[in-house]
Formats: sequence, C-alpha cells, structure tokens
Amino acid sequence: MATRTDDQSSENAIEVSFEFFPPKTEKMEQTLWASIEKLAPLNPRFVSVTYGAGGSTRERTHSTVKRIVDETSLKPAAHLTCVEATREEIDGVIQDYWDAGIRHIVALRGDPPSGIGEKYVPFDGGYANAAELAAGITKIAPFEISVGCYPEKHPESASYDADLDLLKAKIDGGATRAISQFFVETDNFLRFVDRARSAGIDIPIVPGIMPVGNVAGYLRMSAATGTSVPDWFKERFDGLDDDPETRQLVALSVAAEQVQKLADQGIQQFHLYTLNRAETAFALCHILGVRPDKSLAA
Repeated sequence: MATRTDDQSSENAIEVSFEFFPPKTEKMEQTLWASIEKLAPLNPRFVSVTYGAGGSTRERTHSTVKRIVDETSLKPAAHLTCVEATREEIDGVIQDYWDAGIRHIVALRGDPPSGIGEKYVPFDGGYANAAELAAGITKIAPFEISVGCYPEKHPESASYDADLDLLKAKIDGGATRAISQFFVETDNFLRFVDRARSAGIDIPIVPGIMPVGNVAGYLRMSAATGTSVPDWFKERFDGLDDDPETRQLVALSVAAEQVQKLADQGIQQFHLYTLNRAETAFALCHILGVRPDKSLAA
C-alpha cells in the first residue's frame, strides 16, 4: 500500500482513485502515460478511463484500459455508457472487457449526443439508463460496478427523492459504489450523503474532485450539470484567463481546501478527475497524507 502520515491509523487510511480519458494523439498519449507513471506509486484503489459514443472513442478506451492491465499493476475501471448503441452492442463491449482482464466497470447513462444539457433520448433497442446497464453488466459477468451520482440532483430529475430512487435502482442492478459529479461547495456533497443515508443507501459515496483547468469550460459544464458556482469561486479566478501558471496554483488551492474539509468530516475515499495531468492530483494526494510506495515506482 501507499504509505501515509503517522497520525493516520490503518482503519482511517485515505484511499484515492484517478480518472483519465483516452488520448487522441501521440503527444496526448505520452502525457497520459507520463501521468500514469507519476501517479502509480500512490497505489490508487483503481483508475478509470472515460468512454464516449462512436467506434473510434470506444476503441481508444478499450486500448487504454487493456494497456493498463498488460503493462502496470494498476486496477483499471472502464467507463461504459448507454449512448447510441443497442443492448447487443453494449453486451459485446462488456464481454470484451471481461475477456481482456478488466473486472471493474463505471456504468453511466452518458450525455446526449447533442451535448451536455440537451434532452436525453434512449437509443432504440439500447439500455435506457444506468440502472438497466448495471443490471445488464451483472448478468454477463461478476464485475465490480461503480455508478454516478449528483450532489445537487441530476438536472433531469424531477426531485431529490426521484434522484435517490434512481440511485437505489442502480444498486439493485449491482452497483457497489457511487462516484459523485464534481462540485464546488463541500457542504452540498455532505448534505447529499446525509440524504442518501437517510434513504437507506449504504454503499460508499465517493466525492469526485475536479480541479479547474479552463475556467470558461468549467463554468459551462457547471451550468449544464446543475452544479452551483458561488461568487467567491469566480472571484478566485478573475483576471487569470491569460495566466495559466497562476490559475493552476489557484485551482490547486481550491481543490486542496475541498479535500481537507471533506477529510476533516470523515470522508476517506476520493476520486480525482486528473484531466490526464499528474501534478495537481499528486499534490492533493500529498495533502491527504497519501505517499508514494517506492517499491511501485517505475
């Protein structure tokens, strides 16, 4: 295991996982693998690789997770969505993952092909949502299944209760972990956990931490996903559009505040959206007390 600070007992050890996306170019692939080599000695619980609609994107995801299986000691989790595919096609991908040695799937409905924020229409002959997808995965092989959750309610859900009912359906389908959409205010995540526990949901609910890369893009995604962004957050990044180095430092400080507050409230698992860069994720792990295991270093 990755070593941790002396004041953390094994019972209170922090666990981390990392999310990557499949590279589109040779340069992006070099960046991704440099990041994987940097983060691997932290011995994450798993690393996930995102997945999009369309054959080429799916192939890149499969290729990336297969390489992680073959060339590292990391445990990859392959994302899978319901977008633009029949059940038969998706079932084939599930079986391909199992045959490749992958034992963990992050089952998601996926974003509408027209873009985040647009109305989602299930594909004809496909799985309607992540609950159906999780159940379909369970029928094919005994995968570990993670699913998504929204601390501030999915923008298409009629109510908080409806949102929690869908999460329960995902659990009934076989999900054993929920990873949250990114958020800004830690209290929003903690309130969501309280509501879920009160509703009888007892699986791990892992906060998804996304440091800011591009501010404009972050704000667009926040608006589309129903993530509230307080004024103090916007003010932190005011005037930094043309200063990426300072922006990265500020983004790290904001994310550091998030993980420290959550750890202080007893949260022990964290999922870090790396954007395929190691620096910020590595720093956040250091803040959380997660240290490299030198025996795992490349």
